[in-house]
Amino acid sequence: MRNLIMLFLLLGFLSISSCSSSDEDQNTTGRTYEDIEADFLALELNAGINDVTLNNANGDPWTFRIIMPADASETNKRPLVITLHGASGWNPNAHKSTACYAEPGFEALDAIIISPNGLNMQWWEPYNQDMILSLVKLASENLPVDASKIVVNGYSDGGNASWYYAEVWDQYFSAGIPMASSYNTYNTNGQPRKIDTPLYVIHGEDDELFPLEQTREWVEATREAGTDITFEIAPGLEHDEPCEYVPYLEHASEWLMNEVWN
Repeated sequence: MRNLIMLFLLLGFLSISSCSSSDEDQNTTGRTYEDIEADFLALELNAGINDVTLNNANGDPWTFRIIMPADASETNKRPLVITLHGASGWNPNAHKSTACYAEPGFEALDAIIISPNGLNMQWWEPYNQDMILSLVKLASENLPVDASKIVVNGYSDGGNASWYYAEVWDQYFSAGIPMASSYNTYNTNGQPRKIDTPLYVIHGEDDELFPLEQTREWVEATREAGTDITFEIAPGLEHDEPCEYVPYLEHASEWLMNEVWN
């Protein structure tokens, strides 16, 4: 049912895209998905970093960064990486942290990178699901994106979300790369779930917020259920060291090129 609801939203009926969950959460602007797409097409995107804002169906702003490779074209379509920042408390510049790990970590992919700002909400809340899935659709249909090479990545809260999107929205993502994350892979009956999207899970050995052994348990559980999952432990790393994860993202990039997309 959740998938049906979100597909409905993604096709343009974006009635729950405001920050509030009250009865006022209605699309009163008359804006459609086609209006949003027209605004997306009007964005001036240059090679390199583009910090942009797009209004959703309710007229509320989606703020995000798009990094465009210089050689991206219709004859040289590039992978798309959706990278989700950590922390659910609102930081207006949180989506601008790509230089810390996403840019250097995914450099070998020469990918288009989109980094949205999740405001003060969790990434799985309807407003952010609407934003993320709409950005995937907009980018894959209007930018030189190889639709078979779309990846969701994130750190901390964003890492938890990358598990979630890889599992729930597997029709859009060819891989998920969670970092410093915690995601329960058991069903309510205590049985582990299989996740259809391949995963490369990176975790700090000394993560004090999300203990290694708990994440390891959930990784092993879903692996036993049949998930294609690689687990890399970063020796000595604590939770709040996202920039130190670059070498491990480079390993994940090699995994994408040699095992997932090969």
